[in-house]
Amino acid sequence: MRIFDSHCHLDSPAFDPDRSKVLKNCRDKGIKHILVPAIKRAGWDRLLTLCEQEKGLYPALGLHPVFVEQHKQQDLDQMEQYLAKYQPLAIGEIGLDFFIDQPDKERQLHFFRAQLDIARNANLPVSLHIRKAHDQVLSLLRKQPVRGGFAHAFNGSLQQAQQFIELGFKLGFGGTLTYEGSRKIRELARVLPLGSIVLETDAPDMVVAAHRGERNSPEYILDCLNVLSELRDEEPQFIAERTTCNAFEVLGIQACSD
Repeated sequence: MRIFDSHCHLDSPAFDPDRSKVLKNCRDKGIKHILVPAIKRAGWDRLLTLCEQEKGLYPALGLHPVFVEQHKQQDLDQMEQYLAKYQPLAIGEIGLDFFIDQPDKERQLHFFRAQLDIARNANLPVSLHIRKAHDQVLSLLRKQPVRGGFAHAFNGSLQQAQQFIELGFKLGFGGTLTYEGSRKIRELARVLPLGSIVLETDAPDMVVAAHRGERNSPEYILDCLNVLSELRDEEPQFIAERTTCNAFEVLGIQACSD
């Protein structure tokens, strides 16, 4: 069985004490592919070095909306230079977050629009962060279409999910699935086409129920897989392979016949 964690901040300092051990445990369990999205310009070099050193880690470069006050206009110019030099497989983590306290919506919109343009010009998919802004993101994607991507930690409606799918996006499901109270998320994961779903952890954040209060880890994606298997009444191995192929499809990795 092989599993793709489509969203994991493995470059985070939270993993500095035991990153090698975490990766070994992941590989032993079949978790051999991980997309590592950036959040700030300051972390790009560290992230790229990690992905270069470790097999199966794929970098995405982006400027996260939650940290928009720290982003600079020159970061966008440097992003284009980094794309040309390092050729990451995606742009991310980008998007809109109107859930945070007093969001600077105009500044978020500026950086999001700019990064959508960069992604389109580079013909790269995007990894989207969206909170309380699904309709706004959908509207922008129609005006500035990109080569699909991932709607990370999806928590919108069924109608919004269908719209993202029509725009070429796969929807990310992770730790929230493992909480029995997450009825809306669980129902979405049950009824959506499996071909539109990818698994993720968002580690070190959004920990699974069995490890509540701890640091999340890509190892725990197996918890998400097992819950998804139960919800859909499908074998874990089948779901693991299909969601992995879904992630490969988005990133343009030809590996589903391996």
